[in-house]
Amino acid sequence: MPTIFELFGLRFFFFSDEHAPIHVHVVKGEDNAKIAIEPEITLIYNHGLKAQDVKRALKLAEMYKEEIIETWNKYHNA
Repeated sequence: MPTIFELFGLRFFFFSDEHAPIHVHVVKGEDNAKIAIEPEITLIYNHGLKAQDVKRALKLAEMYKEEIIETWNKYHNA
């Protein structure tokens, strides 16, 4: 379960056996969400994250989109 980065208590990661399209999982404590990175940044689901954390996670996903894609491709195409 490679962690891409962690900011503001939000950990962005993907599972080793993930599938396209590119997406990330975000956890904070016991709460989690899934965010599509491609074709566009979109919330797929939210299980308990507060609205401000979801908003922040979406913003961070947009800010770090290229890093997320690069990390995903390095891991899954290695």
